[in-house]
Amino acid sequence: MRRLLSSAAAAVILLAAGGASAAAPVATAGSKGATFATVTTQLPRNVRPSHYDLAFTPDADKLSFRARVKISIEVVEPTSTVTLQAADLTFDKAEIAGVGAAKVKVDEEAQTASFTFAKPLPKGKYVLSIDYAGKIYTQAAGLFALDYETETGKKRALYTQFENSDARRFIPSWDEPFYKATYSVEATIPTGQMALGNMPIASSKDIGGGKTVVRFATSPKMSTYLLFFGLGEFDRASVKAAGVDVGVVTKKGDTPKAEFALKSAAKILPWYNDYFGTPYPLPVLDNIAAPGQSQFFSAMENWGAIFYFEYAMLLDPKISTERDKQNVFTTVAHEMAHQWFGDLVTMAWWDDLWLNEGFASWMEGRATEHFHPEWNSALAAVGGREYAMSLDALQTTHPVVQHVETVEQASQAFDGITYQKGEAVIRMLEGYVGHDAWRDGVRAYMKQHAHGNTVSDDLWQAVETAAKKPIKAIAHDFTLQPGVPLITVDSATCAAGNTTLSLTQGEFSKDMPNKKPLLWRTPVTVKALGGGEAKTLVTGGKGSVTVQGCGPVVVNAGQNGYFRVQYGPERFSGIVANFAKLPSIDQLGVMSDAWSMGLAGYQPATDFLDLAKATPADADPQVLSKIAGVYSTIDAYYEGMPAERAAFRKLAIAKLRPLLAAVGWTAKAGEPDNIAILRANLIGTLGGLGDAEVAAEAIRRFNADKTDPSAIPGPLRKTILNVVARQADAATWDAIRAQAQAEKTPLVKSQLYMLLASTEDEALAKKALELALTSEPGETLSSNMISRVAGEFPDMTFDWAVANKDAVNAKVDSSSRTRFIPGLGSGSSNPAMADKIKAYAAANLAEGSRKEAEKAAASVLNRAKIRQDRLPAITAWVAKAG
Repeated sequence: MRRLLSSAAAAVILLAAGGASAAAPVATAGSKGATFATVTTQLPRNVRPSHYDLAFTPDADKLSFRARVKISIEVVEPTSTVTLQAADLTFDKAEIAGVGAAKVKVDEEAQTASFTFAKPLPKGKYVLSIDYAGKIYTQAAGLFALDYETETGKKRALYTQFENSDARRFIPSWDEPFYKATYSVEATIPTGQMALGNMPIASSKDIGGGKTVVRFATSPKMSTYLLFFGLGEFDRASVKAAGVDVGVVTKKGDTPKAEFALKSAAKILPWYNDYFGTPYPLPVLDNIAAPGQSQFFSAMENWGAIFYFEYAMLLDPKISTERDKQNVFTTVAHEMAHQWFGDLVTMAWWDDLWLNEGFASWMEGRATEHFHPEWNSALAAVGGREYAMSLDALQTTHPVVQHVETVEQASQAFDGITYQKGEAVIRMLEGYVGHDAWRDGVRAYMKQHAHGNTVSDDLWQAVETAAKKPIKAIAHDFTLQPGVPLITVDSATCAAGNTTLSLTQGEFSKDMPNKKPLLWRTPVTVKALGGGEAKTLVTGGKGSVTVQGCGPVVVNAGQNGYFRVQYGPERFSGIVANFAKLPSIDQLGVMSDAWSMGLAGYQPATDFLDLAKATPADADPQVLSKIAGVYSTIDAYYEGMPAERAAFRKLAIAKLRPLLAAVGWTAKAGEPDNIAILRANLIGTLGGLGDAEVAAEAIRRFNADKTDPSAIPGPLRKTILNVVARQADAATWDAIRAQAQAEKTPLVKSQLYMLLASTEDEALAKKALELALTSEPGETLSSNMISRVAGEFPDMTFDWAVANKDAVNAKVDSSSRTRFIPGLGSGSSNPAMADKIKAYAAANLAEGSRKEAEKAAASVLNRAKIRQDRLPAITAWVAKAG
């Protein structure tokens, strides 16, 4: 699954809710794959499935379906009751041939259905037949419907979304990752529509009355959350790659917009086959684009039938940017990596979710570096690591491997620790053992556990064996305990042309300054400017390393390590003086450390401003974008302080405007791809900072667009319209709404409605919130509009959402309601908001489902602390700088 970060700065994911208490956790040490006897489960261990034969008929108009499933089961302990998971299903009958009918008991809270027979079932194999009915939802959970406009009227398509625990809304099942089984699926559909599944259609028969029965080929063994079905008026294009039918599926007329995704998938597949050492095992791999949005995910790795919302897969020349193009590639690479990490080899229970998501995040980076080195994606990985550290330095963090007891807790495990920290730890360990040894370990892991389930130590064992180098202890330090190591340079002594560093390992924390630090075995790479490179492993809190050269030394050179670095004033000054000479990735890493360490009080917050001042105008676009992003962050902290904000804006604009002048508003032939992203970032940032010149040019182009098609180039349309929308008056806001109402292309239509939620005018922001509660924007867009308003007005939006709780929750995936409203307030700097969030959680959320609310409250308190403790120094620096 490709997760999203909302505009309210809360990391949130679409997942399922509910569930009973779990059994004991899977052991995470010394395992060789999970076993039926030890794996965590919320179900009795006396029965397990091997095959599902499902036949169903969806009624898209009535938002319901009827179905019959025949489940091949094995009774491993005699029992008269078979219990499996089910949610929002109604049962007509259940029986086992030769045994008789069963009495059905549904537990809505536990999301289970129990089938009790007159006599105990002896050990053996049976077929349990169940006739039942269910709902088609309007948000992305279970079997759901998406409506969209076309030139010929409104259309409706159906799709499924089951991760983590929503297959139970479609098929009564053992809806847990360990219970793998094969699937045969038959659907009765409207004749003329296209049906999609994990496997190709094996047979199709027109039965008259406008109905056709399609039956898909039997799938390999897989977990329930990977099952997929889609239905609608689609087009498909495909190519052969490594013997696999690789396809893209879109609504009618849109396959040209999927051309880049198709070409990317066709290139990636044979490369992944080679890297993983195990060929992709299915005959087809479809990439399926759907109109609409989710609050919390953009794509899902259903085996052989990857689902994407359109904005994550399609490129429309009217509005798509270079950033969109890069995101399409990385999303395709991420979801395709899951076809191995997650689908072929699956974590035994949600404790080890990072085995899916951390690895897919890491692998997307590896694929991007291979196929698009011009994008310099290693720098993007630094940004992901920074996001993880921002969460990991708060007391509300958790280990990468965390025990999950309920489905709601599994839902909340899809966060920046699981994804970005998981990715960063893998990068560090790969760098420690070497690329070839790491790959050999991954290949062995795939071969050993194909079609099975694992825990983290299965991977560590495979890599250790391949690398002949111990990593398990290091891996445990970084995955079984939370937090961010802090490597401090205690001293640096130069002698005989070599520099010896004395290092201390502490712990970086934003809200626990007196916490006794944990200990990590930390791989550290150092490089002397103009000199050599050296590596060491800091253990027991102390370490030293000697490197050739006597210039300034960068610790964490290459930025593979998951830790912060503290140099001390003198050594940091040497880095500032030579900053332009550092490699781009180290410029970004040093900047990131300085900014985060400054906000937390480990060094002056103004150190970042010194680095920004020392950054040359021809620095890597991602480094310059980092400066623009931090300037935007500082500007937001000055909310309610007009004089101080005006002074800071003057300084920031003076730094950024020459950069925009250098790249210009118009793309140059042959320019690097990342320059296009920098251009958009600079225009957006300067517009947000109130730069009158940028605002005037954006408005001029907006007005000229009515008669001059070249006024707003497609790659800049989102950026220019966003600047206009932020500063819109009522007339402009109404004009954008009229465009949205008239637009027939879902990808463009959703963008226009999101612009309405981007205003800096509080009265118009309130109008956007009220509009979001209507059906006009579309059922799946409303919650994203609300989140976008919260990005500018977190306090107002949170209060409004609480006052309209039921109406707001109706626009949110039912399984994600525990995190949505608390997340709206997370961008506030008012300490009172933390209390409001906690009060909301106490009144509305189960005690075990408040983790995301706690994170949101911690974020608020941290922001308030920064305003109080760090802004005065920044204000003084700005005044001194003139």
